[in-house]
Amino acid sequence: MSEIESVLVENRRFKPSAAFAKQANLSAKEYRRLCALAEKKPDVYWAQRAAELRWMKPWKKVCQWKAPFARWFVGGKLNASDNCLDRHVETWRKNKAAIIWEGEPGDERVLTYQDLWRETCRFANVLKGLGVKKGDRVTLYMPLIPELAIAMLACARIGAAHSVIFGGFTSQAIADRVEDAESGVLITADGGWRRGGIVPLKANVDDALTKTDKVKKVVVFRRTAHEVPMKAGRDFWWHELMKTADPVCPPEPCDAEQMLYILYTSGTTGKPKGVVHTTGGYMTWAHTTSKWVFDLKETDTYWCTADIGWVTGHSYVVYGPLSNGATIVMYEGAPNHPQPDRFWQIVAKYGVTIFYTAPTAIRAFMKWGDAWPKKYDLSSLRLLGSVGEPINPEAWMWYHRTIGGSRCPIVDTWWQTETGGILISPLPGVTATKPGSATLPLPGIFPRVLDAAGRECRANEGGLLVIAKPWASMLRTVYRDDERFRTQYFSSYPGLYFTGDSARRDKDGYVWVMGRVDDVIKVAGHRLGTAEIESAIVSHPTVAEAAVVGKKDEMKGEAICAFVTLRGGEKKTDSLRRDIQDHVAKSIGSFARPEMVRFTDALPKTRSGKIMRRLLRKIASGDETLGDTTTLEDLSVLARLREDEE
Repeated sequence: MSEIESVLVENRRFKPSAAFAKQANLSAKEYRRLCALAEKKPDVYWAQRAAELRWMKPWKKVCQWKAPFARWFVGGKLNASDNCLDRHVETWRKNKAAIIWEGEPGDERVLTYQDLWRETCRFANVLKGLGVKKGDRVTLYMPLIPELAIAMLACARIGAAHSVIFGGFTSQAIADRVEDAESGVLITADGGWRRGGIVPLKANVDDALTKTDKVKKVVVFRRTAHEVPMKAGRDFWWHELMKTADPVCPPEPCDAEQMLYILYTSGTTGKPKGVVHTTGGYMTWAHTTSKWVFDLKETDTYWCTADIGWVTGHSYVVYGPLSNGATIVMYEGAPNHPQPDRFWQIVAKYGVTIFYTAPTAIRAFMKWGDAWPKKYDLSSLRLLGSVGEPINPEAWMWYHRTIGGSRCPIVDTWWQTETGGILISPLPGVTATKPGSATLPLPGIFPRVLDAAGRECRANEGGLLVIAKPWASMLRTVYRDDERFRTQYFSSYPGLYFTGDSARRDKDGYVWVMGRVDDVIKVAGHRLGTAEIESAIVSHPTVAEAAVVGKKDEMKGEAICAFVTLRGGEKKTDSLRRDIQDHVAKSIGSFARPEMVRFTDALPKTRSGKIMRRLLRKIASGDETLGDTTTLEDLSVLARLREDEE
């Protein structure tokens, strides 16, 4: 069987309220018009989207597509920093809050657009003084503080590409990325705060630079004020360089295809992939999707909880919201420090209206219990979002009821580092939502679900998700590795972008992502996506989170092994284990009954919150060689899982 079986049944449906639809940035009529325009006259459609940005020189051609390579807005020039800052500073928005920041210890700052512009200009001049030129790559390894956004915008301002490394990565990961990007300058901090402790950023950088000789200059922001060694001639304090920096730096006109940033993602070979995004097309789609999907208004206080070290932080903390002139919230620390109510405290404190987070965080909130959010008035919220992986229906419903008060639309967004921006998502004033479905593609996006032979799958038949036509924010290549780019993304179905996800489309055309193709489990002739089995487990009233993997089985081919985290207060008993197994058999069928249910207090996750099923497969099969664990957030989780082996 080449197709992937779909076993999830979900019939609940939520229409946008008339009141929300009336004020939405995109109406149902306009959505239908734009979908038709994008299909019939794509150049006209994409030109309209790009025209909402400020261009220094008009483009000559909208799209030049020679699969798998694309060039967008050919000949046009613009600057990302100018679009995020200067054009707002020239209006009344100069005194509007751009960033509301809270540190984990409780310190606070507010930067207006004027403040952000001035600090960005000054740091752009600092970079110039360190010898950074247009086209150079600058590595950023910082905590979630405003200076990370300032450093990104400063790079963009002078035409240098940034490579942001999440502050949780270790020295080897830094060295590998610096070496590949050939960065001569690295920006860091003495440390950052996480769960009450200091993350030793500068120490990690010092160790990394013993493994590469590429970096000649290091700029260090003083965040924690603990003592760190400074190497003369190489290391410089941020605040000392900024003292004498000129507060005016004109934005550099950049070609639309000028590289804006490299973002490294984990690769199956162990060598990180440097995903390349360029300026014109990326900025066009980040701007458009922020406005449409989040229904951004001048009065909104918008909070995307992602770290800027991930693509969500690039597109929907920095470039998308700021290009729209939005007020964004940034929080440095952990969601459960000092207590599991920290996020809800922040929502209530700043009157957050739009809240965008990951399913893994939502399931953690469920596990910690309803009492924490119920302590706070969350009535300021008007829109909720989900990002990072498929959200199971029960977590969607909890989010809808407990956080959204059954009144807020939920935008369950599907996209990837490689896509640059959201491709499939409800539009909050247009789309009727179904818990667990990313729903419909945005105008200009053309997904297909294919079987292994390249044939279109029938309704509710699982297959492989591909994107059929180029879009403006698509990755341009893998940095310095065109062949890897071609092989990984365009060799499975020539001319079509292969997402690596399995999915199905229902009779209404809604897309249901079923998990990564690598995570398919083959049980007694059935090929099942992990996301749907996990959804069935989480629909059990005692379960907060679940991860499912396959284990070799002589009779079935593979047996289903479930790692289950219970809601707060639930006891781990054999009768509950059997009840969960029976629940899955009843929900899906006896063929999907987990052979093993193992209770655990936590699941192994990457620092961006994705479950590392590769490690769970190793544990389930008793394999002691775990391989690369550098992206794992908490190594102690593996030790506890080993101790709990049955």
